[in-house]
Amino acid sequence: MIPLKDYRPSGKTPIISYLLIFLSVLAFGLEVWSPEKFDLINRWSLIAAKINFFQPATLMPFLTHQFLHAGFFHLLSNMWFLRIFADNVEEKLGHLKFLFLYLFWGLVAGLAQYIFATGSEIPMVGASGAVAGVMGAYYVFFPRHQIRTLIPIFGFWRIVDIPAAFMLFYWFLTQLFAGVGSLPFIAYGGVAFFAHTGGFLAGWLTAKKVEND
Repeated sequence: MIPLKDYRPSGKTPIISYLLIFLSVLAFGLEVWSPEKFDLINRWSLIAAKINFFQPATLMPFLTHQFLHAGFFHLLSNMWFLRIFADNVEEKLGHLKFLFLYLFWGLVAGLAQYIFATGSEIPMVGASGAVAGVMGAYYVFFPRHQIRTLIPIFGFWRIVDIPAAFMLFYWFLTQLFAGVGSLPFIAYGGVAFFAHTGGFLAGWLTAKKVEND
């Protein structure tokens, strides 16, 4: 299930969303072209085995891993989801609050994955946890928005319009079940499913708080 667009574009320029996309692309460029790219990954990615909560310097990767990516399609998919869902959420929250919460959602996502793989030495990178937080907030704020979505139907791909609440809840369930299924192999790397579910829940909870204030 691949979202293509929503039908309610923001009435304001999502400058923070564009900034986050720019920084992610810039960081990926540094990864690709840096002569010391392996050192860069080892230093700034989230490696659970290196985390020590009594040494604050080792905690920085909870933030920096959000701007690194494992490859072009990893970057493209995360930025695609961010571009579709972030503009409305940024307009709802305001630019500065959105920036703070985006980083916070990514931090929570990293922590969620860390909890299930504390001894792993595999670098964790990607904005997907923070983007999942955006999706969780979108689910709360705009459940009735229609999302043009590419989905497989009886072996063929079709483009249909579906409510955001259905599309996002389905996505969350797939990540949750995949995360449970990945538990026996989580220390060996792969997709950070618990980062996705943790980020989504963090976005959902903070958006609920905003709605109730």
